[in-house]
Amino acid sequence: MTVSRRELLRLTAGGSAVAALGQLGISSALAADSSGYRAMVGVFLFGGNDAWNMVVPNDGRYVDYAKQRGSGIALKQDTLVPLTGTAFGLHGAMAALEPAWDEGALSAVLNTGTLFAPLTKSLYTSRPDLRPVNLMSHEDQQNQWQGMRTRATNNDGFMGRINDRAQAASLPPLISIAGSNLCMIGDRTAPLILPSSGSIVRNGYNATSTDAAVKARQAALDVFADASSYGAITDLTSKGMSSAYAQAVAANTIISSTTSAVDKFFVHPTTGAALTSDISRQLLRAARMIEARGSLGHAKQTFFVSQGGYDTHTNELAAHNNLYGDLANALAGFYNAMKALGLQDNVTAFTMSDFGRVFKGNASGGTDHAWGSNHLVIGGALANGKVHGRYPDMTFGGPEDTSNDGRWIPSIATEEYVGAIARWYGVSPADMPYIFPNWANWNGGGRGPVPLFG
Repeated sequence: MTVSRRELLRLTAGGSAVAALGQLGISSALAADSSGYRAMVGVFLFGGNDAWNMVVPNDGRYVDYAKQRGSGIALKQDTLVPLTGTAFGLHGAMAALEPAWDEGALSAVLNTGTLFAPLTKSLYTSRPDLRPVNLMSHEDQQNQWQGMRTRATNNDGFMGRINDRAQAASLPPLISIAGSNLCMIGDRTAPLILPSSGSIVRNGYNATSTDAAVKARQAALDVFADASSYGAITDLTSKGMSSAYAQAVAANTIISSTTSAVDKFFVHPTTGAALTSDISRQLLRAARMIEARGSLGHAKQTFFVSQGGYDTHTNELAAHNNLYGDLANALAGFYNAMKALGLQDNVTAFTMSDFGRVFKGNASGGTDHAWGSNHLVIGGALANGKVHGRYPDMTFGGPEDTSNDGRWIPSIATEEYVGAIARWYGVSPADMPYIFPNWANWNGGGRGPVPLFG
């Protein structure tokens, strides 16, 4: 990966130079206390995951599921991975997660999505002012998931805002291994962006070059690195650049290490071959940064990773076999790495996605954009592995369908889902309205965080 000027600005961005410079600590004197360590790992499934085939009813409701989805989309019941003790099963390609379920370290959250206020079909029809804006639009719904504002512009994200409020307590950096995303942008904090493969490389920099032009350019940058005599703004800018380069060196030491103890867990569960998918590489790098938390002085860490390919308008069954297999293997490897570090109770990973898909398959063996969807959470702090929420009434045109083909109104808001993880992470009740601007609509009156944790 090359660090362009734009990427460099991302590394040093923030409401103040001090906030940016503190994004990556490198002093062992700041070693974290593992007893209070927490990490949240958001896994965004870009494109709109059809999670009605990720978590499937495995009881008498399966008959209605198969009928309503149609033969081109419905999974065969005998291929499901049973979630023992519940009425549900996982897609067969996600078998790598079965051990985590059996350990009580995997949960499913049903029919979750963007909501402005609790919504019935009657209210959906009569009160368009209560609907999220631009439903079923990729960009808008991605922004609403990450920014947590459903009827206002999202200029920052919930992970960034969590770290805004934590800044005074010297909480750790945000770390994205999936590029620059809204979720990580705060008012006073900004993410460290790592590549999913290779090292961070300074664009146009070669310390051993003998070329006169290259040497002159590098000499000019070295002079600029000490710009105190040119005024405060120039000095802060130069220090920001120097700090960004130092951060890259420190991060490269971790992501390029040949002695990491977590790599061996990122292998295929049956063949033992090293996992090579992009989501595996991203989660491996997150695991390495967690492994290095002490030398980095990180008491808490926030990660954003992603997997693309979920806009399955065609050939969904084949696409899901690959996508879900890669996702499950990567998440299982990550969880096993956390167990090896003794941090399974300190780290929670959770899925997000643009929206769910239409329950009824289309004529191309795929599904179209819809609304509510299911999600997975993995970590040792969960309340013994449960399925949370309610599976929708599968009647087309029924009380939960905004149309006549299965576009389900969510029954759990993104705030109730992600808010539960934020509270576990350590966000105080007083800060929840800042992290989740619409929190007042989801806190009280029988609503509140999903009881994910024990």
